[in-house]
Amino acid sequence: MKKVSLKDIATAAGVSTALVSYVLTNKEKEARVGEEIAKKIREIARKLNYQPNYIARSLKSGRSFTIGLIVADISNPFFGNIARTIEDEAKRNNYTVIFGSSDENAAKSGDLVNVLLNRQVDGLIITPAEGSEQQLRQLQAQNIPFVLIDRFFPDITASHITVDNYQGAKKAVEHLIRKGRQRIGMIAYKTTLHHISERKRGYQEALQTHGYSAGRSLLKTARYSHLKEDMQLAIDQLLNSRHRADAIFFATNSLAIEGLKYINERGIRIPDELAIITFDETDALDLFYCPVTFVRQPIPEMGKAAVRVLLEQINQPHKGIEHICIDTTLVVRKSCGKRR
Repeated sequence: MKKVSLKDIATAAGVSTALVSYVLTNKEKEARVGEEIAKKIREIARKLNYQPNYIARSLKSGRSFTIGLIVADISNPFFGNIARTIEDEAKRNNYTVIFGSSDENAAKSGDLVNVLLNRQVDGLIITPAEGSEQQLRQLQAQNIPFVLIDRFFPDITASHITVDNYQGAKKAVEHLIRKGRQRIGMIAYKTTLHHISERKRGYQEALQTHGYSAGRSLLKTARYSHLKEDMQLAIDQLLNSRHRADAIFFATNSLAIEGLKYINERGIRIPDELAIITFDETDALDLFYCPVTFVRQPIPEMGKAAVRVLLEQINQPHKGIEHICIDTTLVVRKSCGKRR
């Protein structure tokens, strides 16, 4: 079966091949193509089942018009939503996204980088795993455009898109304090990653500012690879001591989901016996009998900014580094209770 060409569409539409090319690469506004003509061309292309020749396009431009995306865990709603935003924004700019999950494993992240580079991606958007600094330095040495999203390494000079993790955590804990909670625990992942360290710092400084203890006894950690058992141990330690916690701040949504499962198993009533607040949101929180207060990260803004910065790097190789830090929003629900 003969492959449909731009010339075939142009003949059917009664316009030039160049005009069809402008429309099908979403450049009709630049070429001042009328809306009706653009609509007609797209409709004819759809009826003729036109498939772009990406190989020819790549050979002509020296680009693949694909972006590689590496997130920590695509099954986590936070990263799933970021991936969707990036995919939509990339498509709007005539790019396709190939993505994978590192599972917070530096070796797997390195393998994914190699696979994506072998696929000739034009650039990478990466949520870096702990211990993956050398991979980023190698990308810099190879002049591969990349942007970090959600987290970054302070000692690596690279463009990154993050939120204000410190302020987000601080506001969350201060909300618990305003609700009268006095023994506020925190459960975070056991990691040296900067964004988690910043959330811990916000937690500790909120307590210290208001004259509460911020000792290690109330700050617990869980390993990503042993989440269930570490979570149960952390909650038992917080709730079984003589001075038991009356609130828990979870550093991420995945920690919150695992923690709420166990809290529910123990029959602990929220917010009567224990107040809960978490960084990140997930639809699963809506299914819990007591809607959970959370720190919302601006996912659409983060994803769009990442694509914009990466494409600018691809199109302008000598463009400077860009650091974007976006504010979070505290979404108050019922899990923290009323003021005591």
